[in-house]
Amino acid sequence: MLGGLSLRLRVLLMFAGLAAGAMALLAAALWLAYARMAAQGVAQAQMLDGLIQGGLVAGFGMLGGITGLWYLFDRNMARPIETLAGGLRTGQAPDLAEARYLADLGPAAREAAMARAASAEALAEAIQDHAADLAREKAALESILADFGAGAVITDRQGRVLFYNASAARLLPGLALDRPLDRHLRRGALDAAEARLGSGAAATDLICLTAEGSRLSGRMRRVDDGTLLILRDRPAERPAPRGTLETLRRHAATLVPMLDALDGPIPPELARAIRDEGQGLALATRQLSDILAGDAPGGVAGLDELGSGIALMPDLPRLRFQAEAGPVNALLRDLDARLRGMGLTPSLGVQPAEAGEAGLILEWQGAPLGMDMLEGWLAEAPDQGQPDLSGAEILASHGTGIWPESDKGLARLVLPLRLAVWRDEGSGVTYDFALATRGVASSRLADLTCVVFDTETTGLTDNDRIVQIAGLRIARGRLTGERFETLVHPGRPIPPASTAIHGITDEMVADAPDMSAALTAFHHFAEGAVLIAHNAPFDMGFLRRAAPETGAHFDNRVLDTVLLSAMVWGQSATHSLDALTERLGITIPPEDRHTAMGDTIATAEAFLRLIPALEAKGIERFEEAVAEARRHRRLIGDANHPASVGATA
Repeated sequence: MLGGLSLRLRVLLMFAGLAAGAMALLAAALWLAYARMAAQGVAQAQMLDGLIQGGLVAGFGMLGGITGLWYLFDRNMARPIETLAGGLRTGQAPDLAEARYLADLGPAAREAAMARAASAEALAEAIQDHAADLAREKAALESILADFGAGAVITDRQGRVLFYNASAARLLPGLALDRPLDRHLRRGALDAAEARLGSGAAATDLICLTAEGSRLSGRMRRVDDGTLLILRDRPAERPAPRGTLETLRRHAATLVPMLDALDGPIPPELARAIRDEGQGLALATRQLSDILAGDAPGGVAGLDELGSGIALMPDLPRLRFQAEAGPVNALLRDLDARLRGMGLTPSLGVQPAEAGEAGLILEWQGAPLGMDMLEGWLAEAPDQGQPDLSGAEILASHGTGIWPESDKGLARLVLPLRLAVWRDEGSGVTYDFALATRGVASSRLADLTCVVFDTETTGLTDNDRIVQIAGLRIARGRLTGERFETLVHPGRPIPPASTAIHGITDEMVADAPDMSAALTAFHHFAEGAVLIAHNAPFDMGFLRRAAPETGAHFDNRVLDTVLLSAMVWGQSATHSLDALTERLGITIPPEDRHTAMGDTIATAEAFLRLIPALEAKGIERFEEAVAEARRHRRLIGDANHPASVGATA
């Protein structure tokens, strides 16, 4: 029974028992003295007065002495021992100043922690050396899959996501590890495809609908006990080309008499008309190329890939194009080299985007390039590694063309490309195949799917508002790379005192989403996960109080790193985020402190390092952590109960 009590509490009970025993002995001694004096005929009044005075002096003296001894033992023995235990469990060398009264125990604990750290470092180096080749192969595979034009998703036998790439995240917004795939794709098509696989088919095609109603085409294949699903945007129905052909014929018919009139100098009005009709003809030609070329290329590439090895104009917009980086880059580099061979100095830029399209331009000062020369260049292969693929064929495969233009002494080649719908997806691929070995209902701390989060607010009261929220996902004891971060428009001015802490101003949140949009998006990101925060009642209070306004009800299970820290180091230690990260050897860059993402990263790292220490104390499961947290109610409230939200540390 006493084994579940902390060392300090057991020491307190021991000294309390000693005090009780001393008081019992004193009472027995007074009773014996009273009986002897009564037998000797001493008057009762005289006898009681002396016994009471002596008893009070002796009683308070003994209690004071025992209390003083307890205080010294607690301060110089019990508390340092708890600190040493926490340091040993987390692998941190303890401060010898805290253990100066523990004789050799402090130096021995420090030496043991340092030896453990040295062994762990040596083991890590050995593993790193042996895994170098595997890491290179893994990086190459990740790079291939990240640039893979189609969306790739791998699920386990329960339909939970184990792997997805950037294209899949684009096709299925909100896709995340350890979530059922049927939250993003409607179940009917998946069930039918799985049934066909179950009847012996190695792979099967399918047409499926996303949760938002978008139609995708795909192919499903059995992989071990799960499935691999390759997804693409289903091509839209192609319009009949008759209208485009009529447009081409109209522009051509208009240009013919104009060209017949070119016997002398070109009047400005005629030149303008020819230019307009020529541009109309080029546009209609591109539209026909789109129809004949069919689907857009599966690849998505940025300017850094398309313009690799070419001089870029300054301050280019951050755009992504539906284009295969290799062939288009080869074509642009070939054109750039040919222009430089003519003594020109072109640079790559972008024309303003419109109608889902933007023009890549190679621009230089000087005379424009003749169309006949450009067509001659395009007839050749720009990439010697693919001698059968000409520049014209590269353009045709992308449903586009290229032509020369000039304006005010500047000449350029214009190559229009479709813009890709793109968002920053981090590393490109996200996976954890070990999730397949974990039980669906596992509540082990090391198995939980968690979202660590933090908020920045206009103040600390219940009437204040969120101005920034950030979150990181953890699955099976590791960061997955999935993150959420946004500024939030609070709907009121941000007090200067709050800006001085987190650095967020009214101007920064002017175009930010409002509370409803931001928390709805975060609710989707955190759906089904255990929420983790430092001083969780404070942050959960803001989320839960906003529910009537946003409609996002956060009924997730919650863990608080303040309480987890107290379980390892005891309540007497300081449990602020700065103190916790310092004990665990985690560095928070000063510029990231009191930012939502900076504090979230620190809290996530602290949680991951606390898991082994908690397991060493026998706290392995979520339920055990919650039960242990109830013993620390004096320190902070339990965020799993809405009545406790709003507490501050």
